[in-house]
Amino acid sequence: MRKSKPKKRIILPDPKFNDVMVTKFVNNLMYQGKKSTAYGIFYEAIEAVEKKTSENGLETWRKALSNVMPSVEVKSRRVGGANFQVPTEVRPDRKVALGMKWLIGYARKRGEKTMVDKLAGEIIAAAKSEGAAIKKKEDTHKMAEANKAFSHFRF
Repeated sequence: MRKSKPKKRIILPDPKFNDVMVTKFVNNLMYQGKKSTAYGIFYEAIEAVEKKTSENGLETWRKALSNVMPSVEVKSRRVGGANFQVPTEVRPDRKVALGMKWLIGYARKRGEKTMVDKLAGEIIAAAKSEGAAIKKKEDTHKMAEANKAFSHFRF
């Protein structure tokens, strides 16, 4: 194990909403270092959400993200030659990271034509507590619930 943990990098807030969470989301959305393209996709998706729902797009995105974030997950633990799926609480920073990855990942798999439409659709679905990202969260919670018997093997 390393002697000391690396310092957390400071992430600057985004130019439009002045929010650090938006920058983290855009960093996850970005491909091949094309950050301005990722910002364009995100901002257009937020505008599309505003048009479709006639609500504040950023608030809808925040609600969608909080709906997708898992509270428990299972981690593999080897005890006496057998692997057990042990349910554990998710750290707050990991919650956010998983929520963003799931939201973006399932948006990319949607059937719409452009990434803007895909992301907007997934945000709207997640804000209503439906869609593939919400299903992933529910499956994760079900898995943790099913393996609750092994919770005494916690790390």
